[in-house]
Amino acid sequence: MTLPTLLAVGTFNDWDVPDMRNGFDLVTIASITDLAGLDAGLRGQVRAVAYKGHKPFDGAQMDLLPALEIIANYGVGYDAIDVVAATARKVRVTNTPDVLNDDVADLAVGMLLSFTRNMAANSAWLARGDWAEKGDPPLARKLSGTRVGIMGLGRIGREIADRLAAFKMEIHYHSRTAKDTPAGWVWHATPESLAASCDYMVVALVGGKATEGYVSASVIAAMGADAVIANISRGSTIDETALLDALENRRIRGAALDVFRVEPALDPRFLALSNVYLQPHQGSATIETRKGMGALQRANIRAHLSGQPLLTPVN
Repeated sequence: MTLPTLLAVGTFNDWDVPDMRNGFDLVTIASITDLAGLDAGLRGQVRAVAYKGHKPFDGAQMDLLPALEIIANYGVGYDAIDVVAATARKVRVTNTPDVLNDDVADLAVGMLLSFTRNMAANSAWLARGDWAEKGDPPLARKLSGTRVGIMGLGRIGREIADRLAAFKMEIHYHSRTAKDTPAGWVWHATPESLAASCDYMVVALVGGKATEGYVSASVIAAMGADAVIANISRGSTIDETALLDALENRRIRGAALDVFRVEPALDPRFLALSNVYLQPHQGSATIETRKGMGALQRANIRAHLSGQPLLTPVN
């Protein structure tokens, strides 16, 4: 019996590869840009792609895989995949939601705490010997009891809000429509209204063209001079130039960011700032969650190839 050909695109963890070989004829490439370099006969056998990466996967590349039936994305955000092009070619697309919600929400809270309590600067203060030589570091700020706005109350946004409610924070949120939330949570019809109503704003939008620059210059301008913005979604969701201008000119207090417009070579202006807390896009980066993401990715592929309903379909 001939095994279905699975193309794995990207660098996968060691624990993923054995299961990719289980029941599949596995072919690997480091990036989707390497696809054209594969032998045409081999490309013609690929029925499924396990995709892990942020480079665009468009219709022209799909056409290099004439037998392609499914693209299973590793991650909840699938903005790198041209879903319209996939649908036109009757190619199914899946992602891996929910398994990473807790980790991303945990990181959002950790970033807010780290920024507000000066944890990175205080650790450096101690390591340099300043505590012994100069005394206590400068006072930090308080997070509990303040107002937080969640920009996008989807699965991850809701997890973030639930956690911050335990910090006695006043919860505000913006989404297309009001949602079923605990009493006291405040819905804002526009992103500008949300920005003007919170001390901290956490961006938890989905990526893609629909949300590109959603946190615009006008939204950032609506924030107060003592406000802080955090982003754990996609770098594309914020007008990064407007954000950098606001940070450099102290029109907002600061930012805690896990994602950037260009990664990993982010804009060097960020590195010159003292009012930021920066992370290298590691929202889902725990062993437990990455194992769960890989397992769900492969479960979608197996479900499709066996004629079963997809677990987490996108189209």
